[in-house]
Amino acid sequence: MSDNRPIGVFDSGIGGITVLKALRAHLPHENLVYLGDMARLPYGTKSADTVTAYSLQTTKHLLTHDVKMIVIACNTASSVALAPLQAALAPLPVIGVIEPGAEAAVAATKSNHIAVIATEATVRVGAYVRAIHARNPDAHVVQEPCGLFVTLAEEGWVSGDVVEATARRYLTPLFKRKAAPDTLVLACTHFPVLAKTIRKVVGRGVRLVDSAETTARAVEAALDIQGLCTKRRGRGTVKFLTTDSVDRFSRVGGIFFGEVIRPKDVELVDLQFS
Repeated sequence: MSDNRPIGVFDSGIGGITVLKALRAHLPHENLVYLGDMARLPYGTKSADTVTAYSLQTTKHLLTHDVKMIVIACNTASSVALAPLQAALAPLPVIGVIEPGAEAAVAATKSNHIAVIATEATVRVGAYVRAIHARNPDAHVVQEPCGLFVTLAEEGWVSGDVVEATARRYLTPLFKRKAAPDTLVLACTHFPVLAKTIRKVVGRGVRLVDSAETTARAVEAALDIQGLCTKRRGRGTVKFLTTDSVDRFSRVGGIFFGEVIRPKDVELVDLQFS
């Protein structure tokens, strides 16, 4: 079987482009449509009901692009809106970032001590704790909300003294424990762009779990199992959509994507009229 329809990907803003980049690397022949809801970011400080409503609106727009799968490239949305989206969009496959990340964390840890850094909302609902314990009830999980990491990433500040000082402030308490974690889950799609600084702070002995990479592998497996892979051999296309700030989306998004994103290649959409 072959399905040349695109994969729809959404996030509250730019951070989910790390997932898009990973999908591009793992599935180079697939067409991708990415929607960043820049007008209403961040999702991480909003209520579960609000995030779910926003997520339903963004996916409704992606459906107008005839997508074959939805990827929630946002940990906050994945933590509260995955089940409602799966119910609303069935039989269309919907994949979030939390389950793949939790599975990778359980596979990576040797000591059963895992740290999770995320947005305030993801920490508050305990989605990673539940997902990790579902796979390994004996795991010891500590969490830390790292909201400033999102701000730094959105500003394109991915290294330097300010970023390192912020990382040390957040992470040092986690790794000065008597039973320090040996695995750290980057449970926000913004965080992989800060990975070099995070690695510098926590040391080489700690395994970093990148939710973008783990999600890309989960999507690849799901496409194969459900017979949705394209048989196209050429390079797939990437379409960028945003609800606000085209210039900012292009400038900072290019840092996340590792490629230049030209403003003229970003379409401004209004979800109220989708």
